[in-house]
Amino acid sequence: MKLINYNTSWQEKGYELPNYDRDKLRSTTRENPTWIHFGAGNIFRGFPAAALQKIINEGIYDKGVIVSEGFDYEIIEKAYKPFDDLSLLVVLKSDGNIEKKVIGSVVESIVADVNRDDEWERLKEIFRKPSLQMVSFTITEKGYSLVDSSGEYLGIVLNDFKNGYEKPVHLMGKITALMYERYKGGADALEPAELPVALVSMDNCSHNGDKLYEAVETYARHWVENGFIEEGFLSYIRNKNKVAFPWSMIDKITPRPDDKVRELLKEDGFEDTDIIITSKNTYTAAFVNAEETEYLVIEDTFPNGRPPLDRAGIIFTDRNTVDKVEKMKVCTCLNPLHTALAIFGCLLSYKTIWEEMRDPELKKLVYKIGYDEGMPVVVNPGVLDPQEFIKAVLELRLPNPFMPDAPQRIATDTSQKIPIRFGETIKAYYNSNNLKVTDLTYIPLTIAGWCRYLMGIDDNGNPFTPSPDPLLEELQGYLKDVKLGDTELKKDILKPILSNDKIFAVNLYQVGLGEKIEGMFKELIAEKGAVRKTLKKYL
Repeated sequence: MKLINYNTSWQEKGYELPNYDRDKLRSTTRENPTWIHFGAGNIFRGFPAAALQKIINEGIYDKGVIVSEGFDYEIIEKAYKPFDDLSLLVVLKSDGNIEKKVIGSVVESIVADVNRDDEWERLKEIFRKPSLQMVSFTITEKGYSLVDSSGEYLGIVLNDFKNGYEKPVHLMGKITALMYERYKGGADALEPAELPVALVSMDNCSHNGDKLYEAVETYARHWVENGFIEEGFLSYIRNKNKVAFPWSMIDKITPRPDDKVRELLKEDGFEDTDIIITSKNTYTAAFVNAEETEYLVIEDTFPNGRPPLDRAGIIFTDRNTVDKVEKMKVCTCLNPLHTALAIFGCLLSYKTIWEEMRDPELKKLVYKIGYDEGMPVVVNPGVLDPQEFIKAVLELRLPNPFMPDAPQRIATDTSQKIPIRFGETIKAYYNSNNLKVTDLTYIPLTIAGWCRYLMGIDDNGNPFTPSPDPLLEELQGYLKDVKLGDTELKKDILKPILSNDKIFAVNLYQVGLGEKIEGMFKELIAEKGAVRKTLKKYL
């Protein structure tokens, strides 16, 4: 990154530069690492790595973070290595002001590929270090999943179970293999070291620590059963005093790199502005554009200690509080609103979220989902106020015209998000003594909209490409015979989707919403323009 020559001209242009000896930071971290993170995407650089830099800048801490990527290796190869692991964080504030911060806290980047001997050996070396305190993740919810939509193990997972820990393919297999290195403490160890550590999921999914634990424990159990490793390793993974899997809630919007930001940086003379699109369709760059608002709440369970990230504004608390915060954000006050905008934004051909918030029907839809249907089941977590949180979401964050977030990005992996973003609220209504699940209107309308979205035809009748989703091909198969203008639908055509409790966390027919959603779906496919017409009807 040609920016970093630490001369005053960059500071005069408003760039905040690291004010520490980065070579010393790198050396100290390589020898005694405390934190390694898996998932080299924009959210990591734009939030956790930036938080770490704050306490390094202030002299509170003297270790950086090591990043690894186990899915899209090109992120490391094209967005980290060429720039000495530096990146630029561009904070786009709702008042139009911009902050530009060079992030230098990432001191090493590693591809998590068992077939690259040097890099895999380095990962094993890091996991054997007694100093390691935290292994964190931003790999999206599907990164933890070992099964398909029918609950059967994925083929690559079955092969990993059968082949053992030497060359796993699934990231969760790689993590389990690395944890075996930590358990042993090295090939020369006379007895297991059982070094303590915390594995911290920072992904947007309910009880994320449990998802991570279940994946690692499942791998460990199968490898023990198949005779690859000793029973003691499984006991180690299950021992909370040795290996913790804290819950967390993260909230910060880091969209794809934006062309307008790119041009702004070029005007400054910042040269590394190329937007990188990997072969796996990841959009990245040497810079990250992000909103100002950010929250990270983590269960304070770290058997080997942790970096003092609380000094950078990260909240450490108990599990019950994390659960309340996560439910507030993921199930009611932000993520469901995002998904609703993503679905209908694609159908109505919008390119940015902020523009959708100027659409009277879509704005009213998310207000209804948030305030009318979501807030009645929210429990105040104490550390964040739900009313203030949702007010900021609806009035400042989503309408921010300087945040170039796209409905197409948010629509990615919707099948993995829906059980939490809508299913939990549906369950809360169904189990309530005071609320009636059949009174829900706007959440069912959004689910019907998602089924309509799966057709890949917008409201004008033009085809569009739905965003990547692990279940996309399967789900679209159920709808392959549905056409715009169909007045009669084959009976039960939506049943394989709406009855799938792995997608919705409930069988929607059993809770009394299946037929309601079917009816809304028929309205949405009635003709060209039916999406807009249906939104107007209900809103």
